[in-house]
Amino acid sequence: MSSLVLVLVCLPFATALVTWMTPVRFSQYLTIAVAMVTFALTLVLLPRVSHSVVTTGSVFRVDALSQVFLLAVSFLYATTALFVKGYLALGDGASARRYGRRFYAGLNLFCWTLITVPLVNGLALLWVALEITTVISALLVALDDTEGAAEAAWKYVLLASLGLGIALFATIMMYYAGTGVHGASYSLSYSTLLSGAARYDPGVIHFSFVLAVLGYGTKMGLFPVHTWLPDAHSEAPTPVSALLSGALLAVSFYAILRFFQIAVLSVGPTFPRDVLLVFGVATLLLAALYLLSQRDMKRLLAYSSVEHMGILAVGMSFGAPIAVVGVLLQVLAHAAAKGTAFFGVGSVVRKFGTKDMAKIRGGVGALPWSGPMLVLAVLALSAMPPFGIFRSEFDIVYGGLLEPRDVIVAIFVVLVILAFFGLSWFTTETMLSPDPSGTQISGGAVLVAKGEVSNWIVSAMVIGLVALLILGVHPPTPLVHLLDHAAFELRGKP
Repeated sequence: MSSLVLVLVCLPFATALVTWMTPVRFSQYLTIAVAMVTFALTLVLLPRVSHSVVTTGSVFRVDALSQVFLLAVSFLYATTALFVKGYLALGDGASARRYGRRFYAGLNLFCWTLITVPLVNGLALLWVALEITTVISALLVALDDTEGAAEAAWKYVLLASLGLGIALFATIMMYYAGTGVHGASYSLSYSTLLSGAARYDPGVIHFSFVLAVLGYGTKMGLFPVHTWLPDAHSEAPTPVSALLSGALLAVSFYAILRFFQIAVLSVGPTFPRDVLLVFGVATLLLAALYLLSQRDMKRLLAYSSVEHMGILAVGMSFGAPIAVVGVLLQVLAHAAAKGTAFFGVGSVVRKFGTKDMAKIRGGVGALPWSGPMLVLAVLALSAMPPFGIFRSEFDIVYGGLLEPRDVIVAIFVVLVILAFFGLSWFTTETMLSPDPSGTQISGGAVLVAKGEVSNWIVSAMVIGLVALLILGVHPPTPLVHLLDHAAFELRGKP
């Protein structure tokens, strides 16, 4: 199993190097093959890490918690690779070939960084891995070389660097907290930190955890450090937007959970839960309000991502085991749902030539397969049964009632319903409205020919919806065991 971890780390990186030097057509199929193999290898790891820890030297470590996020990232890697094959329309010119080479090399390199984050062993390596994700993803956001993309990438770099600077300070403070137990020089590996956490200085741990939530919360999209996210998601190429939303935000949350795991052992569960509750409710409130006023399709999904990050934070604040399981299930379901939704939006944008929802009408009629599936993906994001997000949010609410935190649960439900109205407006106005009857109608909507942009996009969306149904109706038994064990680890068990 240790060699399998090394393959997971090396394979996407090697693919990035190959795609930089080979024709785009070859890169397309190579990326699909490697992404599928990566997801398959992640599934092979699942039974083992559901009850034990797999280590490779002192650098890499996979336990149940990291495996949950590895599943989310590798699944999105595989489906995005399929989507890109149908979405990216490149000509035969030199500039098109150069763009395709940069795109595929950057895509595989970005996925390599996302896979590395949950695999590394220790808070210092975790910070380094997340720093690399910032560099690669910022270059991808700016890849289209438009004024808006350059501005969004610059804003992202500034805010993410500020956040990671705070996260580095949190890591240093955590190291300082352990010097009284482990000595002046020791490893920041998870097992070392967890073994001595009960004897750390509580004041330093309080400070370190707040810094970690604020720092890594910048990349996760928590209020008030979320402002880069709508711009970056809107201006990035659509496949990159899917990875930013479903994978990058998730692994940033993973970093917070590692600090949470240590803080629970050191100072007890109350303080870290309360911190997450404050950030989570504020984030959820902001996202719900902004979702009601969006007219750009990709910005709408970006604020939906902010909403779901708030849900994750509030869910962790409840603390009941079933709520924690719901949070981890939400990570998986959100990756599948948001990826599928962005794939559908990519199909719509390619078909209509715009992201402006005022100019898009009759989406379901124009796109007979991806149109209805986009509607289903949006309903899944709105926590409609029988999809996975309904199951995960039901677990979170149930866990909150067990605490009991009835007032917080009531606020949570109201804000989720408010967000649902924002998303449902998008669905009815753009996808379920009647087809335009002429080349130009009031409001600027244009007539488009009926038919799919690409069967590759349809296949990626089908896989995403099937995964959402499985997660919602009957998650596989090995996955249930994995989620249970990961929730147990988050109570501070090494």
